[in-house]
Amino acid sequence: MNTLTSYTLRIIAGANVATIIAMLAVGFSDHINPASHPLIANVGLAFPIFLLINIAFLVFWLCVKKRWALIPIGGLILGFLPIRIYSPLNLRADAPEGCIKVIQYNVFGFNEWKDTNDQSEIINYILREKPDILCMEESPVGTKKDLVDSALISILQYSDTIDNGSISIYSKYPIVGHERINYHSDNKNSSGAFFVLTAPKDTTIVIANHFEITGLSLEQRAQFKAILKGKVEKDSMEIESKAIWRRLAESAKVRAPQADAVAEYIQQHKDKSIILMGDFNDSPISYVRRRIAQELTDCYVSTANGPGISYHYSGFYVRIDNIFCSDHWMPYDCHVDNSIKASDHYPVVCLLKRRGT
Repeated sequence: MNTLTSYTLRIIAGANVATIIAMLAVGFSDHINPASHPLIANVGLAFPIFLLINIAFLVFWLCVKKRWALIPIGGLILGFLPIRIYSPLNLRADAPEGCIKVIQYNVFGFNEWKDTNDQSEIINYILREKPDILCMEESPVGTKKDLVDSALISILQYSDTIDNGSISIYSKYPIVGHERINYHSDNKNSSGAFFVLTAPKDTTIVIANHFEITGLSLEQRAQFKAILKGKVEKDSMEIESKAIWRRLAESAKVRAPQADAVAEYIQQHKDKSIILMGDFNDSPISYVRRRIAQELTDCYVSTANGPGISYHYSGFYVRIDNIFCSDHWMPYDCHVDNSIKASDHYPVVCLLKRRGT
């Protein structure tokens, strides 16, 4: 090997090490509270970029200098935890008899249902899936809600709402009450705890969440998508990017105490059976997801495979919808169902088996 080739390979190796350091810094950024450091709260969105670059380095070294493949392999080992959170790999386990099916779905106000005289794709999907418990964010209100209620009552006899109906729960089990979890803020989004009788004398707390939205305007969403496609002039790209990043930081700063409030509520009911579902409006590598995961089992990370993109609009392709459960439940086959595109979110589906039954 000549001197120039050796020098070039060392430069590439240095770039690989730098990429690993960046990947780890981004991967563990979920330990930083956005309330204190909002501008770096959303760096987790960049995690798949550094992960893919490191994998590309692995392929390169295997083709060029196999021994140096230990560099990206070491990076993958050091980054195992955030990699597993972002894109888990699990051996599939068949769900046992007696599981309940829960679905988390931000339905975008049933906007696909322009004419209520037509059939709704979302309603048809729910009737086909036959969940035992369904949580919906951005659920419809008014006449449209009445039509949804009447359409679903054949399989989900009980329902309840909070926050003027923007969060709804439908259940085949009796709902015996609810309370709103105090976010200690004036934001319009909300979280509520519904008390569902999943078995005689066995009440499960179903916590439905809709954390602070990103708040990007339609114009900013279009600009973000244009930036990703390289269709924005260089002079304006920096200005637009900074404006979008600041807005994302502001919303992350609001979500942090919301997640803390929900986590505190869970701690206060630690001995209770809990199922938590919701639209977190945050990536898998985020303070919000980690804060809830400190208290409950992340059903997707525990049972699923791949990144599981649940939001598919305006260039933001990421898993922001989640299902968690307490130790009273064993999760199976949690997955994002991308077979229906009627909303800007895909539904998340999971089977849960009550332990000891």
